[in-house]
Amino acid sequence: MSTALTAVTDATFAAEVLNSEMPVLVEFTASWCPPCRMIEPVLVAVAEEEAHRLRVVSLDVDSNPEITAAYAVLSMPTLMVFRGGEPVKSMVGARAKAKLLRELADVV
Repeated sequence: MSTALTAVTDATFAAEVLNSEMPVLVEFTASWCPPCRMIEPVLVAVAEEEAHRLRVVSLDVDSNPEITAAYAVLSMPTLMVFRGGEPVKSMVGARAKAKLLRELADVV
């Protein structure tokens, strides 16, 4: 079992997210954000269970201001699903795994 999500950066975002063959759920996160820490185990579990149809990665907003600004991310955690290089869904705040999977059902 992995313990952390793959981290993407301003430099790797296009290759890892925009050019991905499958949908990618990006968690815009920050080390100082308690709800981000709360949702981390949920995202790790979803990443493992849905690996056949969804990639899950994280982006630290403090270290990666370009991508954060490009997608107008103001609250953490913001969860954004990208498909075919475009954002197709955005959710703000921590949530339970069952709720997250329901919200993802229409985009993955």
